[in-house]
Amino acid sequence: MSSSENSQLKISKLLIANRGEIALRIMRSAKEMGIKTVAVFSEADRNALHVRYADEAIFIGPAASNQSYLVGEKIIQACKDTGADAIHPGYGFLSENAGFAQQVADAGLILVGPSPKAMQIMGNKLSAKAAALKYNIPMVPGTEEAITDVAEAKRRAIEVGFPILIKAAAGGGGKGMRIVDGVNDFEEQMQLAVSEATSAFGDGAVFIERYVTSPRHIEIQVLGDEHGNIVHLFERECSVQRRHQKVVEEAPSSVLTPEIREKMGECAVDVARSVSYTGAGTVEFILDENLDFFFLEMNTRLQVEHPVTELITGIDLVKEQIKIASGEPLSFNQEDLKINGHAVELRVYAEDPNNNFLPDIGTLQTYKTPKGNGVRVDDGFEQGMEIPIYYDPMIAKLITFGKDREEAIQRMIRAIDEYDITGIETTLGFGKFVMQHQAFRSGDFDTHFVGKYFNAESLKNYDETEALIAALVAAKLFKNKNSIEKFDSAVAKTSDWRKNRIKY
Repeated sequence: MSSSENSQLKISKLLIANRGEIALRIMRSAKEMGIKTVAVFSEADRNALHVRYADEAIFIGPAASNQSYLVGEKIIQACKDTGADAIHPGYGFLSENAGFAQQVADAGLILVGPSPKAMQIMGNKLSAKAAALKYNIPMVPGTEEAITDVAEAKRRAIEVGFPILIKAAAGGGGKGMRIVDGVNDFEEQMQLAVSEATSAFGDGAVFIERYVTSPRHIEIQVLGDEHGNIVHLFERECSVQRRHQKVVEEAPSSVLTPEIREKMGECAVDVARSVSYTGAGTVEFILDENLDFFFLEMNTRLQVEHPVTELITGIDLVKEQIKIASGEPLSFNQEDLKINGHAVELRVYAEDPNNNFLPDIGTLQTYKTPKGNGVRVDDGFEQGMEIPIYYDPMIAKLITFGKDREEAIQRMIRAIDEYDITGIETTLGFGKFVMQHQAFRSGDFDTHFVGKYFNAESLKNYDETEALIAALVAAKLFKNKNSIEKFDSAVAKTSDWRKNRIKY
């Protein structure tokens, strides 16, 4: 969209109430639309790339997010100080805060996102269920209301049947979630779930669901405008997770049939319609071993993994968000949307997979991103920068696209090999482990992938084998024939990698 076209939009200057890679990603689309951008930054982000990229930047407080990025009043004041007429919250921070959405509306500003009411309803798992039930969306058997009485909760759990899942009504990210295998453990796990939910969300309300033992996590991207048009942009498979949080995502899923895809898409559109949804949102489902799907929740924001959807549909979701917030109708309908190729995303975290994925901090002594056809890197760092301890440890999103799943996976392996990061531990090695694992390659995996197949020793053995292969190649390149024979003999005594390739 050119600058002349931008004159038709309500939005002329956009403040991005976020940081890092997502702030940069939003700014780039806004810039292509001829929209001026405003960055906000904390003390820890003074030299961040998103601050340098924006047309203007406003300091909003100390490094701690509860004194900067989470303070709605500071964000709104920054809009007033710069003349920004709209706010894009990205993901995380205030992106799903209905109170902040109302503050934005009360200030006469535009929020690039859904209405406060839709955000509030879908922000609570129980009210979200109630809304979805109006359209007979499939639900996992369980309670439809919050339970705080332990004795009553135990009785209902017995009715549902063990194993069951206790979940925080206001929860997310695995907090306030407990799996209970039998009645004897129920009371203790119920009390722990309530305590954790209260601590994390200020709301101890929990509910009960039957626990799906081999679940796949499938989500549907939706877009809705202010004119009643709602479409879905197909699914994303997000089953490779650690601590109930996604690490690898792909689109489309390798297991959905066209019929199931169509049914899930229709259900996602109905969930969005139940709250007159506007903007970009994601409806999440659990898929069981029989390929039956059940509504899980709706995320009322842009997802971290949105790039894989963009690559298979050719739709810039951020631009669509901005157009919708400006009052424009969708320029396409469901029939116009087609799946083209396959995309895979790896979240590159500053974490140590060998130490239970604990966050790692330090300086990016080396930072060189992969290049080439079908490779996209969304990041917010450069060589020499430090990874702050105050925020999510994600460094970048590495996304690859291919004509089919095999090409996208092979391209991801090549891109991981080219990605050069030193100074901190990252999930790159884990990502390659996933890409080369038979369960992932075959599509026969679920949300228990990490627990079933991955441990520190498996990655250590994998790294040692790769090192031996690299050493052997080097020997063949630079040593004479006698040296090669000696080297081969030495390797044979310490490793059987040539006879027995790594098995998972």
